[in-house]
Amino acid sequence: MSRLARPARGAATAVAVALTATLSLWTPGAVAQSALAAQLRNPVRNPDARAFNGTKAVGALFLDQKGKLTHFCTASVVRSKAGDLLLTAAHCMEGRSLTPAGSVVFAPEYHSGKFPLGTFEVRQAFTNGAWQKNRDPDDDFAFLIAGKPGQTLQKKTGAETLRTGTRLPQQVQVIGYPDATRRPITCTNPARAFTRHGLHQLVFDCPGYTDGTSGGPFLMDVKASTGDGQVIGDIMVG
Repeated sequence: MSRLARPARGAATAVAVALTATLSLWTPGAVAQSALAAQLRNPVRNPDARAFNGTKAVGALFLDQKGKLTHFCTASVVRSKAGDLLLTAAHCMEGRSLTPAGSVVFAPEYHSGKFPLGTFEVRQAFTNGAWQKNRDPDDDFAFLIAGKPGQTLQKKTGAETLRTGTRLPQQVQVIGYPDATRRPITCTNPARAFTRHGLHQLVFDCPGYTDGTSGGPFLMDVKASTGDGQVIGDIMVG
């Protein structure tokens, strides 16, 4: 199964845009879906995603309703001066309220019902103005502020380094948290450009990236010692 990602090109400007409003859930239009189906017909056998225990800088997003946690997407810690920045897909935050405090939480390295680094409340969400206006799939990314004021998430988790303008194809590791499992999945394969019908995306071939993996990072140059790498995009279909 192939997955699209929103390339990180231009993403560095997104932090400065206004706080997201509560909007309706985005789904791809018919033209985009048709183009995607045509692009993803691939006779080559691709590797399967495998379950693992995760890495510190990637985690699951949960709704917290009076202590009951419901998983809905994936996010990664990206390097920042304040040390509290996450990257996910914009559509993951559609219709999600951040009040009362702690309604949405991030659980880095979550696996098998365990929270080795605890949970961090999501306090703010920022998206590109073009996403807010048009739901353009090329702008399907969001930055989140996580942790209580003064709490430096990055010191506990490490962080991915945001990289823009990456030449393709590139060998990447893609990590996501499927809704139907209690462990994240990972797969390594080349990411290539997908540029039909006005879309400017990355496409990655590997079965298993189902609902809940949206927002997961496309990582290149991953360090074996830490699991951290350079994030060049995030899953927008999953």
